[in-house]
Amino acid sequence: MSPSRIYLRPPEAADAPAFLAAVAASRRLHGRWVSPPADAVAFLAWLDRMRQPGQQSFLVLRRDDDSLVGVVNLSHIVLGALRSAYLGYYAFAPHAGQGLMGEGLQAVCRHAFRVLKLHRVEANIQPGNAASLALARRCGFQKEGFSPRYLKIGGRWRDHERWALLAG
Repeated sequence: MSPSRIYLRPPEAADAPAFLAAVAASRRLHGRWVSPPADAVAFLAWLDRMRQPGQQSFLVLRRDDDSLVGVVNLSHIVLGALRSAYLGYYAFAPHAGQGLMGEGLQAVCRHAFRVLKLHRVEANIQPGNAASLALARRCGFQKEGFSPRYLKIGGRWRDHERWALLAG
């Protein structure tokens, strides 16, 4: 297997300038699909939220130049009998469509299953988001259902498809 083109690390406050620049450069890419933190206050609030128990966030960075490829979040991590988490992700321009987020998503899922010992990771994706649906499929996620008006994004309640990946 070839070495990974990416690496993961948790976000830090010092990442704010690069992160916010990447968000600004990716507005067209994100469109109505995702609303990442777009200013310093929102970035610090997101960072604080991701430091809470049951949450983990990872920056996906290119190994060759440390450029910010995207973000993968594990949220609402539940242990015990359920051993599950929700997965959210988004790429940054100009790295979309290069397979780098697939590597990042697979690395976070390996962490979820091997380190956190989760049984299930669930991603909820808007039905019209063809790129995100294709990424989930490529990473082995299976469609489990449909949730009308599931999540409020951009001020509107949006339908989502439920996709899951199980350990093993």
